[in-house]
Amino acid sequence: MLQIENVKLGLEEDENLLAKKAAKLLHIPQEELLKTEVFRRSVDARDGVRFVYTLRAAVRDEQKILRHKNRNVSRVSETPYRLPASVTPPELPPVVVGAGPAGLFCALALARCGTRPVLLERGRDVERRREDVERFWTAGELDLTSNVQFGEGGAGAFSDGKLNTGTRDRRHRFILETLALHGAPESILWDAKPHVGTDYLRRVLISLRRELQELGCEIRFGHRLAGLERQNGRLTALQIESAAGRYRLPCENAVLALGNSARDTFEMLYASGVPMEPKPLAVGVRIEHRQSEIDLAQYRQYAGHPRLPASGYKLSCHLDNGRGVFSFCVCPGGTVVAAASEQNRAVTNGMSLYARDGENCNGGLLVSAAPKDFPGSGPLSGIAFQRGLEERAYFAGGGGYIAPAQRVEDFLLHRPSAGPGSVVPTYRPGVRWRDLWDVLPDFVSESIAAALPLLEKKVRGYAAPDAVLTAVETRSSCPLRLLRDEQGQSALHGLWPCGEGAGYAGGIMSAAADGLRLAEGILERY
Repeated sequence: MLQIENVKLGLEEDENLLAKKAAKLLHIPQEELLKTEVFRRSVDARDGVRFVYTLRAAVRDEQKILRHKNRNVSRVSETPYRLPASVTPPELPPVVVGAGPAGLFCALALARCGTRPVLLERGRDVERRREDVERFWTAGELDLTSNVQFGEGGAGAFSDGKLNTGTRDRRHRFILETLALHGAPESILWDAKPHVGTDYLRRVLISLRRELQELGCEIRFGHRLAGLERQNGRLTALQIESAAGRYRLPCENAVLALGNSARDTFEMLYASGVPMEPKPLAVGVRIEHRQSEIDLAQYRQYAGHPRLPASGYKLSCHLDNGRGVFSFCVCPGGTVVAAASEQNRAVTNGMSLYARDGENCNGGLLVSAAPKDFPGSGPLSGIAFQRGLEERAYFAGGGGYIAPAQRVEDFLLHRPSAGPGSVVPTYRPGVRWRDLWDVLPDFVSESIAAALPLLEKKVRGYAAPDAVLTAVETRSSCPLRLLRDEQGQSALHGLWPCGEGAGYAGGIMSAAADGLRLAEGILERY
């Protein structure tokens, strides 16, 4: 099988032309091309707009083609990822704590390999969780056990479902194929910027749950990790809180796939002596534009073409004050959502459906922060920093999880906004127009103000007067790291810190890959 890169099609050209173009690039008659399939597709808008494909092709004589040196043609040499061999079910099954991407894929690997794991999730299943979240967005009634952060699917269940990642890992294709098998759009297998969308993610989660249960995985919703038991430096049991009360779960291997918002669990782990350290994070706001304006800036005269997807952006700059400012989790055609998990604290995030057909485009506009910016010291200082920002945002909004917001023009002039302009904020349950300089730390406000003109030069209209800033975004990453060795274990043997909440991932794909990685380590022990 050959891989052919940089095959281009214009907006009006049909994909039926790909085989012809591939044969031409290989310098062979088309009848010698036995099979072609799309491996990846991207949009190149740098000079005009066109689709750029990477193809996989079977030909009659690979050696003949490879003798003609062509930097766009190579033999496919990657080895598909395979799960380890099955094992005899252990007397004490492994326990996975958390049903986000890391926990789900860790549990799936363990279940497919015969260990019959137990999966604990403090929140509810996605069907009931959806009702709880909708009630929060419409009425401001926050359920502390079932919200945007906690529940089946983790925080990713109410997001854009982006699957692109800056890391390379042979497990990624396995993850994509598994998601597609369980109902995700097949486009994730070839789109250079794959996304599932919140609507499809819910279906995928239900299907994944069914497979896990069929494989003997016991899933317990509404069960929260509350304590650890140890003997001679090894984990012996977990203390679990549920609606029926506290109970003891004997356990020799527990994967901590907690997500980045399990603050009470981090506090318990710290008090229990589990090694951890603070780490940098980024905080800021959500910025909203009209999607049509972002499309115009990116696609120019081709904006609105029916074959083009809603456009996003990826921006960053480094300021003279030493801070980095960057876009994060951009949601074309999406909405800004309330993402609080604690009382009297306001948090924003972005979400979109697979169609990405909303009026606005939103993305995080974040400023780097280091442990020196946190109050106090120690591993939990980043949590205190996040909580302080969220409380200020909550009270600036007047309570009820209303979020403070401001037009960009007013933000740059240090004056409260009187209301929206052409960009109507999508955040529910609503916004209160304030001066965000009174809400954000000075270094965050100053950095955003300095960055906006620089980012405007990269995407025209990014600093448009009517663009809306909504505060505050604090959950872009975990503010601490649970230390682990090269095999993935904590100094407390049998405890396996995993995924984004442990400080080892940054999104659905990298978290899921880390879950698979730790499952492999546990299976080696069996």
